[in-house]
Amino acid sequence: MNRRTWMQGFGTLGTLAFSCRCVGAPYLPSSHFSSRSAASSTAEPAKTVPVALPDAVAGVRLVDSKVARMATELSRDVSPAYLFNHAVRTFLLGSLIGRTTIGRATIGRAAGQSFDEELLYLACILHDLGLTEQFAGDRAFEIEGAEAAKHFLQGQSYEKDRIEVVWDGIAMHASAIGQFKRPEIALVGEGAGADVLGPDFSLVKKSDVAAVLAAFPRLQFKSAFVKTCADVVSKHPGGAGRSFMRDVGERHVPDFRPTNFCDLIAQAPFEE
Repeated sequence: MNRRTWMQGFGTLGTLAFSCRCVGAPYLPSSHFSSRSAASSTAEPAKTVPVALPDAVAGVRLVDSKVARMATELSRDVSPAYLFNHAVRTFLLGSLIGRTTIGRATIGRAAGQSFDEELLYLACILHDLGLTEQFAGDRAFEIEGAEAAKHFLQGQSYEKDRIEVVWDGIAMHASAIGQFKRPEIALVGEGAGADVLGPDFSLVKKSDVAAVLAAFPRLQFKSAFVKTCADVVSKHPGGAGRSFMRDVGERHVPDFRPTNFCDLIAQAPFEE
């Protein structure tokens, strides 16, 4: 699944969202969590006893800086288990894609340029805050999430220029614009697209994807994610904007049948 297809599909929901260390464990199987539906953005994330996150998955190191650990805790605390796992997989897959050539452009290490792993991690682990009960609002979910991440990082006295990169990575992850930005921004959308709709196996190895899924299971991601998005739109319909070009096409172009994101996610090559 290439980024163009991912962006076309996502637009239909309106732009619509180490040595082992101890943190909470949303990546555990769903049986470890509350009986309340993890698919709903209104469900309070259940707390579990801490377990150790892996130092690395598929050769990708999980960032262990102080701010990264705090961002992980924030994401874990406000997100259903399936959504937290998606955030981690976004970083892992984005990092793997960042080591390869994408189209005519190269992103990340394949171009001989190293991307900042902490910046990419922060943007990925926080990229869907706008879909959570605590941070959802009347603006597009990616804007709500970017603003929430900005305020969180400001509270950690994080550098202003680095906050701006994280903001862009989150705000642009569901937009085709992001692919033309620096790697720490572009790879958020690349990683999210690979996880939601399926990876391009010319860019990542099947064995690496399998390792990512084994470490951070999907927990019925397809149905849970669509339900969460629907819940957010139901409560905040003003945030479900979309391109005016699509509106014009539907009204004035005969046989205009844009791809629907729900169809694409249902067709994603993951067993759930």
